[in-house]
Amino acid sequence: MSDDGSGHGRAGLEPGTPTAGIARPCVTHPTEAERDGRPVYRDANVLRWLGAYTASVTGDVAYYFVLTWAASRVAGAAQVGLVLAVGAAPRAVLMLGGGVLADRFGPRRVLIASDAVRSAMVAAVALVTWIAGPGLWSLCLLALAFGIVDAVFMPAVGALPPRIAPVAQLARVQALRGLAVRLGNAVGPLIAAAVVAVGGAAAGFAVAGVLFVVSLVLIVLVRIAPLAPSPAGGPSGRDRPATTFRDDLREGWQLLRGDRRLARLVTVLALGEMCFSGPLAAGLVLFTQDRGWGPAELGGLLAAFSIGGAATGLVLATVSRVPRAPAVMATALLLCGLAVAALGRTQTTSTALLCCGLVGAASGTAGTLAHTLVQRATEPRYLGRITSVTTLCTLGLAPALYPLAGVVTARWGTGAFFLGCGAVCIAAVALSLTAPVRRAEL
Repeated sequence: MSDDGSGHGRAGLEPGTPTAGIARPCVTHPTEAERDGRPVYRDANVLRWLGAYTASVTGDVAYYFVLTWAASRVAGAAQVGLVLAVGAAPRAVLMLGGGVLADRFGPRRVLIASDAVRSAMVAAVALVTWIAGPGLWSLCLLALAFGIVDAVFMPAVGALPPRIAPVAQLARVQALRGLAVRLGNAVGPLIAAAVVAVGGAAAGFAVAGVLFVVSLVLIVLVRIAPLAPSPAGGPSGRDRPATTFRDDLREGWQLLRGDRRLARLVTVLALGEMCFSGPLAAGLVLFTQDRGWGPAELGGLLAAFSIGGAATGLVLATVSRVPRAPAVMATALLLCGLAVAALGRTQTTSTALLCCGLVGAASGTAGTLAHTLVQRATEPRYLGRITSVTTLCTLGLAPALYPLAGVVTARWGTGAFFLGCGAVCIAAVALSLTAPVRRAEL
């Protein structure tokens, strides 16, 4: 693998091919934080983005809570999975196309449109629910439309950070993003539960819509840096020749196929996220049932995970640099895999709480560094497409792990399922120790 002097190799790219040179990161024009040297957590523009993202995540969590609650009341528990699947299917199928849209029209513009559409959809269903009560078909239509918009929204979210922060502070931005996710996941259900208890599903959907409006207002106020010309001499931004949607999609795949370092970083990120997304989403419920524990213990385990992730997020958001980031990422992935495997063998709540806290801290560290390394290795005009791949491998395909968790647990027990998830994480460790990933830099 050759190296361009900035720590980013260009393996497998031949001059004259459509992807020649695109593995080199394209820097943006300096942001305010870069010009005056202040950390991003003191940059008002970044804080506006953080507020918008936090409101969006909280709205997402509240929306899914209300959707699940309303579906269970209308059609029973058996139909809840149907409603959620109706929303998950288009999100997974259309995710790659959403990445193309983010790169073609710009992530900020796509986020503004997505928040506007989500606000309108949820408000409309809140009105219908208030007038006629919740109905299975209206909930399915909402889930379907929301899943389509999510397929566009998620890649744009991942493509925006390099446009609002200097490259040297991307790790801090990703850490702040992790904090927003932890906060939204903790606060969203509490808000939704309180509102639904007082005003029913209509009020719950209305509150979710208000949170999306808050996100919309704040993201409109966010300023982004324009893309500079590519260091490799390729076209960038508005200077690019006209291409078709299919051409852009193909170009993104050529980038992944041609850059071994980027491809392996994306794979490490996907495997690492899958290691704990399955256990957390489905495994912990089955685990607590298997131990004879109740909702209080389950809530404590989820809280321990969030606290661990928030703690590492605070640390990574304030440190000036992370030396030998790939080695730190590999160590964190190793700890995460061991903690997940150990969790399935625990018999006491105190030990399980410790394991969940360690999983949260380790996965938060590994995820922050993996996302940052991927963004550092990708030219910004391709970030939407690359983010769509990582999001598809994690959030988009996560529902596929839910039935797997049930099958494995029913046949071999929860310990076997958690052990398998730990093995996936160890595979990510092995891949992160390969030469292309070890040479990646922050």
